[in-house]
Amino acid sequence: MPIEPDAKDWTWVLERPCHDCGFDPASVSVIGLGERIRELAAAWPPLLARPDATLRPTGDQWSALEYGCHVRDVFRLYTYRLGLMLDQDGPHFPNWDQDATAVAERYDLQDPATVAAELLAAAAENADLWDTVTPDQHARTGVRSDGAAFTIATFGTYFVHDPIHHLDDVARGNAILADSQLD
Repeated sequence: MPIEPDAKDWTWVLERPCHDCGFDPASVSVIGLGERIRELAAAWPPLLARPDATLRPTGDQWSALEYGCHVRDVFRLYTYRLGLMLDQDGPHFPNWDQDATAVAERYDLQDPATVAAELLAAAAENADLWDTVTPDQHARTGVRSDGAAFTIATFGTYFVHDPIHHLDDVARGNAILADSQLD
């Protein structure tokens, strides 16, 4: 069964908590975001080292490996976009189709150990860039291809929800896999 493309507008996470993963936008500050990203990234290698990391818990939910590939690519993409916001006034971001990327890059066939190492490296680069952001830069802006506008502060909040949410997705998937092994 193919994965249903995610066409939701997730910008609502800037205004209210996510009932799925518990993320609260009020808990995010650009100050210290680099350290938070490093902590989130550190949770991924053990998940990708599991023997069931390549298994989809259901036919329509990504495996831990596929989520890990996505999060790695999100770290890379948001490093690029944050760099644009720091270097330019109001840049417009090129479109990124996460679902097309997952298929084209064959997330399902990548090596979990390689993905873990790449995810950590991408997160470190991203965190290091966040560490350079100064308070006078928090109001700098950028615009996504669908017209959603962000300041660096809201961009950080929006961005950090992604790895948090996908850690929760993997935890729920691992619970399904564990239950299926008991049957």
